[in-house]
Amino acid sequence: MKTYISILAIALALFSCNSEEKRITEIKSPNEKVVVNFNVNNEGRPFYVLSFNNKKVVDTSYLGFEFKDAPAFNKNFIIKNTSTADFNETWQMPWGEQLDVVNNYKELKVELQEKTSPERFLNIIFKVYDDGIGFRYEFPEQARLRGEVFITEEHTEFNLTEDYKTFWIPGDWDIYEHLYNTTNLSEVDALQYANHKNLAQTYIPENAVNTPVTMVGEDGIHLSFHEAALVDYSGMTLKVDTKNLNLKSNLVGSENTDYKVKKTMPFNTPWRTIQITDNAPDLIESKLIVNLNEPNKLGDVSWFKPMKYTGVWWEMHLGKSSWDYGMTQDMSTWTDGGKSHGHHGATTENVKNFIDFSAKNNIGGVLVEGWNTGWEHWIGFEDREGVFDFVTPYPDYDIDEVVRYGKEKGVQIIMHHETSAATETYTKQQDTAYALMQKYGMHAVKSGYVGKILPKGEYHHGQYMVNHYNNAAIKAAKYEVAVNAHEPIKATGLRRTYPNIISREGLRGQEFNAWASDGGNPPEHLPIVAFTRMLSGPIDFTPGIFNIKFDEYKKDNQVNTTIAQQLALYVVIYSPVQMAADLVEHYEANPEPLQFIKDVGVDWQETKVLNGVVGDYVTIARKERETGHWFVGGITDENSRTLQLDFSFLDDNETYEAIIYKDGENAHWDDNPLDIEIEKIELKKDSKLTIKLAEGGGFAISLLKR
Repeated sequence: MKTYISILAIALALFSCNSEEKRITEIKSPNEKVVVNFNVNNEGRPFYVLSFNNKKVVDTSYLGFEFKDAPAFNKNFIIKNTSTADFNETWQMPWGEQLDVVNNYKELKVELQEKTSPERFLNIIFKVYDDGIGFRYEFPEQARLRGEVFITEEHTEFNLTEDYKTFWIPGDWDIYEHLYNTTNLSEVDALQYANHKNLAQTYIPENAVNTPVTMVGEDGIHLSFHEAALVDYSGMTLKVDTKNLNLKSNLVGSENTDYKVKKTMPFNTPWRTIQITDNAPDLIESKLIVNLNEPNKLGDVSWFKPMKYTGVWWEMHLGKSSWDYGMTQDMSTWTDGGKSHGHHGATTENVKNFIDFSAKNNIGGVLVEGWNTGWEHWIGFEDREGVFDFVTPYPDYDIDEVVRYGKEKGVQIIMHHETSAATETYTKQQDTAYALMQKYGMHAVKSGYVGKILPKGEYHHGQYMVNHYNNAAIKAAKYEVAVNAHEPIKATGLRRTYPNIISREGLRGQEFNAWASDGGNPPEHLPIVAFTRMLSGPIDFTPGIFNIKFDEYKKDNQVNTTIAQQLALYVVIYSPVQMAADLVEHYEANPEPLQFIKDVGVDWQETKVLNGVVGDYVTIARKERETGHWFVGGITDENSRTLQLDFSFLDDNETYEAIIYKDGENAHWDDNPLDIEIEKIELKKDSKLTIKLAEGGGFAISLLKR
């Protein structure tokens, strides 16, 4: 990836703590609307205050740490020095929601020292953008604090000034697959979701929320709290004090240690982030999270191509086929009498069918789940180490033939590695598994971590697993493999530093519609996700289900949207890999809406959020990089609504053929989800359009240059 720096102006000013008048403790964003004030109180406790548009939105919020076998970092500090810097650059995404990203901020660095023994040092760095702030702790090299540091808790506060309307999921240490709640901050009750019956693993120890958590104020201020550049550290949840409207960092721990983070001096923490805007669409357009990460460390990653894909996946959730080949066989010797039960999905014949369909419909890849030995052994087994083999296929899956056939048709095979959360087995096999992919020219892998983490006592979001996920991706890059992780750690913008981290799950996905006993994902789910989870990074949500009711497979389950909304998701929910998730026969029975999936892009030159209200609706327009075509998607919750669209984002002096896929007159997510209307018109930059969205509905528009 090439980086183009348009402006790089760094002006440093150092001030000694001996001159009280010269010390800088306030920093403003480039447009001066976001203001951070920092200081220490009479006890030497460091704190900050955040204002936006002359309104205090985060009041006095204290900062500090507790350590194992060492005094806490929470008081008796003096400000030793402060310095400021201005920074403005434009860098380019090798793939992403847009090509050019402006990274413009003002920085304040505060150097603290304890005024009593042991007189240790701590730095706090603030980067203040027009759309929010990021701050982190820096533990500089020092004689008074050496070697390993064991953090038992980080005390970062966000003391709010209003009882914000809050969109949240519980602070689960093991999984993000909860439905979002919409309550006031004072009404957050995460503990009611402990031991949720629809989750493979879950642990909620405190009344805390996971990030990103988004809030809306009475005057239209929008806040979203998260973190950036999560490396070699524990994931952060936010403990909620419902009485005092306070959030405090609560790091994910481990049952195997009496600390939560182990670091070696010197080190930095991840960035603690607050995105702040005066409207909902600007939250989505914000690039604060990726900007707070380091530039690309991999160099050229052109071997990864954003793509749409199909695959052997949804049929297993429907019960049409299974991941495993046969029951109670010795997984080490399939050549010696292993017998299939006849329902295996990952057969050579079935995968070739998906390859043929993909080749005909402008779809670049096919995902194959259940291809490798081990699936018949791992479910329900406490000790899953050594179960999966990531290089040995089942006897009815000829990997050589499948890859050869895919290359002949111009379709890439996407590898699947379900680790069953047995991390030691996967770590030991990674080089061999990635080398196999390299041999076959496979450049993308979907990894999974279903189940409780092994070693026992670790959690999906603790430091042990943060390092596991990141190290797996860094190693994969050496083999030109891009990683799409499921049951992952949260996205924190590391895709900038390691662009082979392409997508991840990290939310309650489409599969819950196929088997969850609580009715699946309600219509409001994705209009919330767009303003919460999607702020952290790309989502592999697997859209495109056409057989909404699927009564022939499961009468008690369905997708709770219209078919038009399923098309809109290809634009609204961003990922550089987008699955056409339904079965081939369901697409072939609906060739007209399938046309949108054939046409829609996956890699974008520019993104515009046209309108939106958190949890209600959102409309997004994206311009494809190579063609200049625009695509628009809009979705709504359980309420129907009429939207006015303005096409001023289109190129000057261009006429576009617009193909509009919209809810039919009688469409409804439950009563009539397949009612869709398709029309063709011409649109230009000065065009306006009124469009109606049904309950749980949506629309998709292809704007193809003539």
